[in-house]
Amino acid sequence: MVIIITRTLLTYGFIVLFFRLMGKREIGELSLLDIVIFIMMAEIAVFSIEDPNNPISHAIVPMFLLVIIQRLTAYISLKSKRFRDWFEGKPSLIIANGQVDENEMRRQRYNFDDLMQQLHEKSVKGVQDVEYAILEPNGKLTVFEKEQPQSSGFVHLLIMDGEIQYDALKTLNKSVQWLEAELLKKGYSELDQISYCTIDQAKNWFIDLKDER
Repeated sequence: MVIIITRTLLTYGFIVLFFRLMGKREIGELSLLDIVIFIMMAEIAVFSIEDPNNPISHAIVPMFLLVIIQRLTAYISLKSKRFRDWFEGKPSLIIANGQVDENEMRRQRYNFDDLMQQLHEKSVKGVQDVEYAILEPNGKLTVFEKEQPQSSGFVHLLIMDGEIQYDALKTLNKSVQWLEAELLKKGYSELDQISYCTIDQAKNWFIDLKDER
């Protein structure tokens, strides 16, 4: 037991030291390499503690090597934008001029649930209030709202990615037939071609078609 406690304290001390050497970054700003290194260090630390028969150097040396790799790639990233773009990725324009770019979302494996969650986290009611939205390499969504909000009151999401949101219809006490009839009046006969459709408390509709550029 004493050996395990000692190895745990030593491993903890080395990990703290190595993380200090890697520099200060917020969790949300970690690059892909940082995340991989943290996971690998955690695995190495677990193996080191679970198997007291192996010398602790078998854990410290790989951790130190990971720190060297991280420092080296960070230095190259500072010197080369091409390397930084290739290694860490580029920002992706998800919403441009108020329209959703579904092609870019598919390339980034980014779905409407992700988009709506991150918009709501920024107190944005819906796509109609966004001029531009940029998906950063670290997964955060940067949102530039329109100068004049397009929505009024609560926004009900009726269609998302071509699928009817039945819970919203239930909240409005409306039927699918009502939705189809209203959209037909506006010239939309195929619901599965609608990427995003909402109605707010002032009865303002917002409709974005799939792959409409």
